[in-house]
Amino acid sequence: MSALNAITAFLGLGTPGAIAIGALVLRLALGGLFLAHAYLKFFVFTPAGAAGYFASLGVPGWFAYVTIAAETLGGLALIAGFQTSLVALALIPVLLGAAILAHGPNGFWFTNANGGWEYPAFWALTLLVQAMIGGGALALTK
Repeated sequence: MSALNAITAFLGLGTPGAIAIGALVLRLALGGLFLAHAYLKFFVFTPAGAAGYFASLGVPGWFAYVTIAAETLGGLALIAGFQTSLVALALIPVLLGAAILAHGPNGFWFTNANGGWEYPAFWALTLLVQAMIGGGALALTK
């Protein structure tokens, strides 16, 4: 066994317990980020403002309300670990829509003016990983 393998074995990395804790940490982070984005749309931009922005992108304004609801309910479900894999899969289109419609024209890098599509695309990939590994430790349901 190499020294690096010995270190990871000593730390318990890659074990079922570590994977379960990793899934929990990822789930809490994703859920918290969705709640933060819903908060931003609801309390900072306001639902009407978000609807206006969606309309400016060519998306029906009412879809902003659906997005706020999806971010809120999805974030809460992820934090609770309720149907984690299904919820994570269901939220991927929200992030792909943001990546393509809101950030796509701004280029790849999120540091570009108005943010590029790098961050929402990565976020969509983390949702796919979450769906693949499930809810992990302390999840209400598988």
